[in-house]
Amino acid sequence: MKDLTQSDISRQNILNNGYALEQIEANLSLGGTYWNDEAIFTKTQVAELLDIDERTIDRYIESNNEELTKNGYRILRGPELREFKQVLVNDMNVVDIAKVPSLGVFSFRTVLNIAMLVTESPKAKIIRSKILDIVIDVMKQKSGGHTKYINQRDEAYLPSAYKEYSYREEFTNALDDYLEADQWKYGKYTNAIYQIIFLENAAEYKKVLNLSKKDKARDTMYAEVLNAIASFEHGLSVEMKQESERLGRKLTARELDALIIKASKNPYLEPHIHDARAKWQAEICALEMRCTKS
Repeated sequence: MKDLTQSDISRQNILNNGYALEQIEANLSLGGTYWNDEAIFTKTQVAELLDIDERTIDRYIESNNEELTKNGYRILRGPELREFKQVLVNDMNVVDIAKVPSLGVFSFRTVLNIAMLVTESPKAKIIRSKILDIVIDVMKQKSGGHTKYINQRDEAYLPSAYKEYSYREEFTNALDDYLEADQWKYGKYTNAIYQIIFLENAAEYKKVLNLSKKDKARDTMYAEVLNAIASFEHGLSVEMKQESERLGRKLTARELDALIIKASKNPYLEPHIHDARAKWQAEICALEMRCTKS
């Protein structure tokens, strides 16, 4: 199941597992429009969710029509379409479809299917990762194991993960663009941010939570923690750009260290950092309770 974009068997193994689908839907807040007792998505909604062009979705529908149709994609016409239009009347996020004679719609299962196929979307990649985490978690629960990524059951988790992913990319780009060459810069400055927020570096964070080398620390973090990291990374990226442009050159490591210290004392970031630390301490306590019960 490691590469869902390449394996139709792996995709179908998940999409045919009713219990896994229930858990995925309960843990991922993807939105949609509730109609006839299920979440239904228009092409516009799916495009916004995955942050891709609607034409990209059209290409995937054309090249994977049989698979997507089998997993819930369908065309509404006539009475069904009129009924669905009535549901959408008050939905300001849906493009005006009053005059369209037919409309392709996606069930939650179909949206997962699309996310498993699309290779152009970072958001689709995140969803695939979460799908696999939840499926593995379901398998562990069925075999009497314990859930590792309970944070991902928070409805605010996925939007925060999207935001943090985007700001993380912005931050690593800023390190490339505005900092003098440093072979270890990504790990070094990730540790610097962790030290400020958790008072621990990345390695110690993983050690405290008993994570393996393959586990990604950020996959275990709650929305409050991801928001704090995203805010810090975004603010630091902006400061790096402004200072580099002011100086007319890239920053030295010492100059970036000074910006990090300045950012750590920013009164606007302080509430986020305190919230993140509180959630981090709660996570440690919960882990200790689970270990004690085990």
